[in-house]
Amino acid sequence: MTDIDNWLARYEQTHNSLRSPAVYWVAVPMVVVGITGLLWSLPVPDEFQKISPLFNWGSAFLMVTAIYYFIISLSLAIGLLPFLLGLSSIQLWLTNSGFPANTISAGLLIAGVAGFALGRGGSPRAVFQDLQLMMIGPAWLLSVIYRRFGIPV
Repeated sequence: MTDIDNWLARYEQTHNSLRSPAVYWVAVPMVVVGITGLLWSLPVPDEFQKISPLFNWGSAFLMVTAIYYFIISLSLAIGLLPFLLGLSSIQLWLTNSGFPANTISAGLLIAGVAGFALGRGGSPRAVFQDLQLMMIGPAWLLSVIYRRFGIPV
């Protein structure tokens, strides 16, 4: 069994009886957007700015996430690239829009955590487990779609 099969099996084992799957499917991206946005708004060292004005803790997090996805599954990584690029675009737009980006990100994170609780049945332990496996969530959601269409993971 490969690493991705182990991760997905572990994730699916704890998510096979979601109380509200639709809420959960919305909550997973909300948490990822919220966490990324909060990381995006953290102050960065001058060395980051010398590399690129777009390089910050949020973009570094997304780059490491993309690398990790490519390590565990090429097909999932390719499928998740549009999600990661879209997430970067949302953060760039939010940063340059004049809206309070960190407040919006915190709101999305709180709403996503509430969605985890509703989707999983309200157990604090289950919500904490979902936060631990936050970046496996999008891969698991995509793997469900892949399996439905017969695409190998």
